[in-house]
Amino acid sequence: MTDQAVDTGGLELSGHTSPELFFLGRTRELKELRADIERAGLDTLAGRKAPRARVLLIAGRPGSGRTALAEELVRQVAGRYPDGVLRARLSEPDGTPVPTERAARDLLAGLGLPAPAGAAVDDLAAELRAALAGRRTVLLLDDAADAEQVDALLPDAPDCLAVAVAQGPLTGIADVRPCTLGGLDTKSAVELLSRRAGSVRITVDPRAAETLVEECQAQPAALMLAGGWLAARPKSAVADLAKQLRAGDDEETAGTPLSRVFRLLYAALPAPAARILRLLALAPAGYVDPHTASALAGCSVSAARTALDDFVALGVLRGVDSPLPQYEVPGALHPLLRALTETQDKPAELQLARARMLERTVRLLQSCRAITETDSPQARAKLLGMPRSLRFPSPRAAEDWLRIRRPALLAAARLAVADGELDTLARRLLSQLVRTLVAHFGTQAAAPDLYGIHQLVLDVAERQRLPRERAAALLNLADLDAQTGRTAEALVRYRAALDAGREANDPYATGRAMESVGGAHEELGDYDRAADWYGRALAQRLARDERADAARLYGRIAAAHTYAGRYGEAARGWRAAVAGYRKLGDVAAHARALSELARVQEYAGRPEESLRTCQEAVEWARRAEDTRLQAALHLRLADTLDHLGDPTAAGLHRSAAERMLGEEPQETGQEGDPEDRQPEHGGNACEIRSASTED
Repeated sequence: MTDQAVDTGGLELSGHTSPELFFLGRTRELKELRADIERAGLDTLAGRKAPRARVLLIAGRPGSGRTALAEELVRQVAGRYPDGVLRARLSEPDGTPVPTERAARDLLAGLGLPAPAGAAVDDLAAELRAALAGRRTVLLLDDAADAEQVDALLPDAPDCLAVAVAQGPLTGIADVRPCTLGGLDTKSAVELLSRRAGSVRITVDPRAAETLVEECQAQPAALMLAGGWLAARPKSAVADLAKQLRAGDDEETAGTPLSRVFRLLYAALPAPAARILRLLALAPAGYVDPHTASALAGCSVSAARTALDDFVALGVLRGVDSPLPQYEVPGALHPLLRALTETQDKPAELQLARARMLERTVRLLQSCRAITETDSPQARAKLLGMPRSLRFPSPRAAEDWLRIRRPALLAAARLAVADGELDTLARRLLSQLVRTLVAHFGTQAAAPDLYGIHQLVLDVAERQRLPRERAAALLNLADLDAQTGRTAEALVRYRAALDAGREANDPYATGRAMESVGGAHEELGDYDRAADWYGRALAQRLARDERADAARLYGRIAAAHTYAGRYGEAARGWRAAVAGYRKLGDVAAHARALSELARVQEYAGRPEESLRTCQEAVEWARRAEDTRLQAALHLRLADTLDHLGDPTAAGLHRSAAERMLGEEPQETGQEGDPEDRQPEHGGNACEIRSASTED
């Protein structure tokens, strides 16, 4: 069994089971639920369909088989809803309600629709309702904490069906009759035991099997564990387990049937396996893979995977249908595992296990990102220096791992700052997660996840009064706002980042914020304020002798003046930029600045000056080996010569441009005509700036 991060040798996952395999009984409940669907068309006085989706509620305690019943119902009626099934889990394994915003994003993603980064809950809910209008879709809302969660996600589409799973009634949603679950019927419960433990022992002693069912109160989760206990002990009789469950009535055996069977099963585990099992309570959002278990327990990846597969066979862990080894802690068992960690592990040991898990996550993210940077000798050296168990065989395998593990990685980010601190490990994890998402998916595609990560940093920074981190988070969030067209919101955040940067005495943050404020004003068409803010940022760069940034800011000031029609001031700005790039020896930037200066001179009605500047720019573009820029400049020279009455020379320049564009490779990585270049909103501040942050 390999220790490699991604095993490409096969897609089957040992221990994985089909959801239908152990679904038994519930005939009466299914009949009632299906009848409730039929009732949906005539539930108003006027005899018309309700204006919203019909809601069915399956209520029961964790471990009662409520989710399995919901899945079976959805499977049976799916044919009547041709637009598919959407699923969302509304509570974390520890019972924490999932924010409605995240659930709405998950449902929109299930429809293949992008959700704008940073959109408000009401906006996301409205987008979801609009997307479902006119569709026949089933929404399976699992583990709902309250009626508000469900109500916010209900589509205004009477032809849709919402199946909600909760522990109790959802007071506040009209016309919902809960289907409350008890135990299975005896026949189905015995059949479940038979499938789990083998039919021979059940057939030999059917009365003992019925007694065991009674001890488990016919609860599916307890029966699954009982079957796992028997399957692991082929020589034990069914009566042995029933006797152990029935024996005594003291504190040790008190509790629910599920907790009693779990304690018996747990007590029989070897100490190393028992430790791995209870530490799974620390897994982010209940998602586990061999690396997570390995880091938590401090064992090898192969040993962890063997233990996880054994846990699936026992019924204390669920296998997830995935091309990679993936597992999930059942929600009914999470509180039992957490109670074990609180009584059997010292707080320092739990803290160390959590740190090992987060550190492993950081290193996997580093490896996942480094494999995309094969042109970088430093990245290659870092990748080769990592243990083989942390390496990915290919960029595609790394991207697949990132995509599959994304929910767990985002949950790990939330876990890293759950205690309200932003320590070194949390900074490194958040920083690596941001950079890895961008490396594989790009900023635009990863924007919703990036927004959530930066919001985590902002929340902690504001609680802990960390102005430097607050400035960085605000800059990142504002950049995402600007990229999604919310320029006014971005401007507010840039101004707040400027205040935070000044409070932290951080010249990088203040300079970036001032330039970005200018960019936001420029985007809003306020070119006077844009030029003013660029000028403030320029003064800071000059005072710090940051020549490259100063040259770039001269260009941004000139661009703002150009948009405002102040061509004289724009020309002075571009000349300053040209001089700055010349001193820096930046040939490519020098050529582009000359090109922009020529364009401004042409706008100002000075074609002869524009012609001379453009010819000089062509020479610098040739030195920079920028073929597209050369071609664009030749076309501009042709237009200028036409205006000056020299069509013959204009034709020569057009021919030169066509020849260059025809000889150019399809992917050069260069921009087109400099006239098409748009001013940028500052840089990318996706780092959580700190002296302790590692690459």
